[in-house]
Order: sequence, then structure tokens, then C-alpha cells
Amino acid sequence: MIERLGFGAAPIGNLYREVSDDDARAVLAEAWAAGVRSFDTAPHYGLGLSERRLGAFLRERPRDAYRLSTKAGRLIVPHTGRRAGTDEANGFAVPDDHVRLWDPSLAGIRRSLDDSLERLGVDRVDTLFLHDPDVHGLDEGLRLGLPALARLREAGLVDEIGIGVNSVAAAVRAVRAGDLDVVMIAGRYTLLEQPAAEELLPLCARRGVRVLAVAVFNSGLLASDNPTTAHYDYGAVPPELAARTERLREVCTRFGVALPAAALQYPLLHPAVDQVFVGTARADEMRANAAHLATTIPGELWTALREERLIPEPS
Repeated sequence: MIERLGFGAAPIGNLYREVSDDDARAVLAEAWAAGVRSFDTAPHYGLGLSERRLGAFLRERPRDAYRLSTKAGRLIVPHTGRRAGTDEANGFAVPDDHVRLWDPSLAGIRRSLDDSLERLGVDRVDTLFLHDPDVHGLDEGLRLGLPALARLREAGLVDEIGIGVNSVAAAVRAVRAGDLDVVMIAGRYTLLEQPAAEELLPLCARRGVRVLAVAVFNSGLLASDNPTTAHYDYGAVPPELAARTERLREVCTRFGVALPAAALQYPLLHPAVDQVFVGTARADEMRANAAHLATTIPGELWTALREERLIPEPS
């Protein structure tokens, strides 16, 4: 079993492109064969498609053999207006027969969990995250959503509660405001950039809050052979970050280490980071990720990256 690597299921919700049911199942089977036992999804991913596909796979495995997390805050409700055809404006190649409705209230969070359990076809998830409150209304999300999550935990409906965001400032506010078990921070503690290191990671360490680093390839930039065609934060790559990626690649090459291997292992060097999660819809990429995690990386590589000011000195 690989304890420090988790599978992020956004890609099997047709993130950026259509993925067949067979390919989705194949990448999940590859992750399982590699020893991955932590899986994360969300209603947002493909308007429920990711949850349905992941659930169909996990229902064939013993429930106590894996950890499962999903997210709440966005309800998925039928589209009542005129349909545009697809959900590509939100990044997913699925029909737009449903829409997302922001509702961080206790009733909304509970309904979201119940809907997710139905789509997943399981009786429980281990962890429930408040999803992207910084996108829809951080004040309302923290004021309503965090107490709602705590109520579900108190009722024994979930084991852990947390927040899943891209914003370091939002994560810091959430940790200070709520009694959270875990923070999922996307793209903000990676080999490319480390804004979470200044305040968020030390805060979580002091409070005993687990940190899950996700989007550690910065939406594919650190995993691509050609960064000019990759994404950054689900959009175009700024030229300065493409240049920084090339500098990182050059140093890694000097030590015979693949850039994705360094990118996957770097967040785990921080004592506050418990796991990294990566998402893919391709079985060969999943196999490569498992190999990257097993790669032995010489300490001299990290020293060289620090000397060239590409990563900060450890705090």
C-alpha cells in the first residue's frame, strides 16, 4: 500500500476532455494495483460524473480497505433554463443538464453529502471538505459551512472535516475559524511555488491539522514534456512560470532525476504535509506517478535548487 500518494478524481469527470468509462476504470485499476488507497472526488467534477465512476469502481472493493473523500458546498441540480450544450465553461466535457448551486448551509451540506453518497453508491465517506468557498463567498462559507461540517462530524456521519481551496489566505482563515481535521491546498505548495509555507503549513502543524497537497504538478505544468502546451491553475501558462519550470527541469536533469519525480516528492519533505494527491485519466501516467514516488532523489538536488533560489530554505 502507498500511504502518501492519493488519487484525485477530477480527470475521470472529463476534466478538459472526454474520457471513456473503460479508460476511467483502467486508471483506477492501475492506481489500486500500485497500492493507492486514498481517493478524492467532488460533485463539481463533471457534474457528478467523477463520483459515479469512482463509486462504481470502489463498490467492488472492501470498504475498510480504502479512504474516500468528497466535497460539499455546491449542490448539483437539474438545469431548468436553456442549455448551452456542454459544461466546458467550467472545464468539464460533459452535458450541461445540471448546474451547480452554492449552498453552505447545514441543510445544503447535508443534502450534498446525501447526494454524493447516492452517486458513489457507498454508505459513508471518511472525509468531507467544504469546496472552494473563496470562489463563491468566503465569509458566508466559513460562517455557515464550517459549523455545518462540524455538526455532521458530531453526528458520526463523517470521520473528518476540512476545507479544499486554491487560496492560502482562505485556508488560513478556515483553520483559524473552525475545528478542522485536514486542509486540502491545491497548487500552492509545489516545486514551482510555495506560498503555503509562510503561514499555512506552520499553523496546521501547530494545530495538528493534516495537510494534503494537491495539484502538485500545477495542473500539468510540472508533468509535461512541453510546458507551453500544459495548463497552469486550469488556464494558460504565464511565460515567467514556463521559464521557471525550465530552470527546475535543468537542475533535475543535472542530477538524473525526472522533473515529475521531484515535483511529486518535494511537498512531502515538509513535516506538515501528510499526503500528495495527483489526478490523471491515463493508466500509463498513473503507473509513472507511482514510479516517481519510489524514485530515490539525492539530497544534493534539493541543495542545488535552494542554492539557485528555486525553492526556499527549510523553516
